[in-house]
Amino acid sequence: MTRTNLRSISIAPDHNKSNLSKGQKAFNTLIKQIEKRRARLSAWEAAMPAFHRKYLSEFAPLEKISSDLRTKLVYLLDQAYGQKGLTKSERRTIADLISDLAGELVAQSDDPELKTIYNRYSESDFDSEAAAELDDMKSALEAMLGVELGDDVDMISPEDVLQRAQAQMEQRQAQDALENEAREARRTQRKKTPRQLAAEAREQVEQAELSLSIREVYRKLASALHPDRETDPQERERKTTLMQRANQAYSKNSLLQLLELQLELEHIDQSAINNIGEDRLKHYNKILKEQVGELDHEILHVENGFKHSYGIPPFIDVSPGTIMRNLAADIFSLQESLHALEHDLHVFDDLEQLKGWLKSVKRSLATPRFDDMPF
Repeated sequence: MTRTNLRSISIAPDHNKSNLSKGQKAFNTLIKQIEKRRARLSAWEAAMPAFHRKYLSEFAPLEKISSDLRTKLVYLLDQAYGQKGLTKSERRTIADLISDLAGELVAQSDDPELKTIYNRYSESDFDSEAAAELDDMKSALEAMLGVELGDDVDMISPEDVLQRAQAQMEQRQAQDALENEAREARRTQRKKTPRQLAAEAREQVEQAELSLSIREVYRKLASALHPDRETDPQERERKTTLMQRANQAYSKNSLLQLLELQLELEHIDQSAINNIGEDRLKHYNKILKEQVGELDHEILHVENGFKHSYGIPPFIDVSPGTIMRNLAADIFSLQESLHALEHDLHVFDDLEQLKGWLKSVKRSLATPRFDDMPF
């Protein structure tokens, strides 16, 4: 069955009132915020399968060809380094090229032959550099998260780092909880002021009313949808499905999904929505605000997972509406670079062509952008 459009749940001013109250406006705003976030999650759900197929079928093969051609270029540069007729400056350019290319390729494949070539031309050790970078990364993460990852953590494995950090944070949270309980126990031993007692009572009443608001909506649905009361097999099956949706919404404290079900079943109408009392609106708005936060967290989880899966830097913004267009642009750019790279491999057949190519590369190396280089 088609789900009710979220926009149909909103408060409209009736003929007796031209303006909405503050609570009614907040209700409508929260509904729109939830709708926007739901739409983004739905867009991600729809976009990712097509992206994954195109990535595997078109981008990944080109990336493999690019890696193979760049590896071939490293070996040709290694052979050309000792060729007669090259100046010291040209050999320095070759060494810089090999260091950049081999270092990038080793980071991706850990090829021992390429690592040996990198160490020779960079006048350093790749493994030592990598270990130092991992130590720096580990120190930065520990400082940022306030945890100790330990000497045996595998910094190359994001899963291991995440699990270790999460375990440390959970342990710290548990310790904080124990300390909070101890402080609370000490507080309870002291006589509470009338103001403290009143605040606690208000909080307990508010939490009870929030739970009651959701429970009341759920009970009305459960009463109407109970499949055991239906004799028609087809209608019983329909109500069973709807009851499952109601149970799921109730287990998540999703007030909005329960209201949508009510509207879908025509158990409430626009008049009933328009006349929700201010006290009830206050409870509803608090619940809806929490749901906005939960959806924000879910979106962040989906987008960070997408970036991690496809090697996208965490500071890059991604959107379900642009990922296919960006992937197509990346594929085109990679195809262009492959054509240029295939052409560049032929310059090694002639010394003068090689010299001219090295001159153009040297100009590119003078700029900070590595991807401006002619291969």
